Amino acid sequence: MGTQIETWENAVLRRAYEALKTPTLGMASGMASGMTSGITATVEERVFEQAYTYCAQLTRASSRTFYLASCLLPEKKRRAARALYAFCRATDDMIDQVAHFEDARRLLDDWRERVARPPNVYDPIPLAWADTKARYRIPHGYEAQLIDGIARDLRQQRYATFAELADYCYGVASTVGLMVMHIVHFQSEDALPYAVKLGIALQLTNILRDVGVDWQAGRLYLPLDELAGFGLSEDDVAGGVVDDRWRALMRYQIARARALYAEAERGIALLDADGRFAIAAAADLYRAILADIETHDYDVFHRRAHLGAWGKLRRLPDVWWATRRPVRS
Repeated sequence: MGTQIETWENAVLRRAYEALKTPTLGMASGMASGMTSGITATVEERVFEQAYTYCAQLTRASSRTFYLASCLLPEKKRRAARALYAFCRATDDMIDQVAHFEDARRLLDDWRERVARPPNVYDPIPLAWADTKARYRIPHGYEAQLIDGIARDLRQQRYATFAELADYCYGVASTVGLMVMHIVHFQSEDALPYAVKLGIALQLTNILRDVGVDWQAGRLYLPLDELAGFGLSEDDVAGGVVDDRWRALMRYQIARARALYAEAERGIALLDADGRFAIAAAADLYRAILADIETHDYDVFHRRAHLGAWGKLRRLPDVWWATRRPVRS
């Protein structure tokens, strides 16, 4: 599996470093369109607070795991992380909630313009996101790569190899990790490869959990060459077949995801201390989904693997303690 990782890693890291050098396009509070020169600081503060509150509510309703992990951040970083989630959620929803290709493409093009120009005070997600980008100096390239990655679902529903899939995972997930890394703050560019690998591990976990759901939406993210390598076809996925071939494929994919989590874990020490617990918790809670898939005999067609509230909470003390220990080189 190490050889496979080497084949895709250089390509996605090149994209990460290229985007890192792009400028920040966000605008901090006081610069949003629609705010008159006579507006008071108190009113301005209230407007931005309402925008951030909206993003927090959206995060809580859409992803309990991300919301819980963000609770472990200091207040300002917490609200920034939720503004990022709201931006990502809104972008993704434009693909999932529109039936026609052209309509979705027009919505994405309009959204791309809305988040690039000075936001309106009545547009809470772009408003909070613009403020976050400016405050944490998030390179524009990551935002652009994320939108392009999500737009890829409009034109591609199958992936021939893992290298091809890894490029997709980078666009829709590693970019998020790289933006979170700017919010949390990192010590050097050495942290980038770890954020990239963690993003791919998280997205691969999503893919394994949602095989059945994605198939119903007309998408199959499992690499086709690996599917065939285990003697499986799309007909087997369509039929929800769980046999020895499927179990072997899932064991292989889960082992890959766990290897990526293990490699990414070493990068947590390169983050600011007040953000390590939150990132480690997010990784651990998602990694636990893999165990739930195993517990239920790799059947991802008839149930969605998950971790209950108590299951999440009881893992946090061990995660916290792990972030306090010295990390080996």
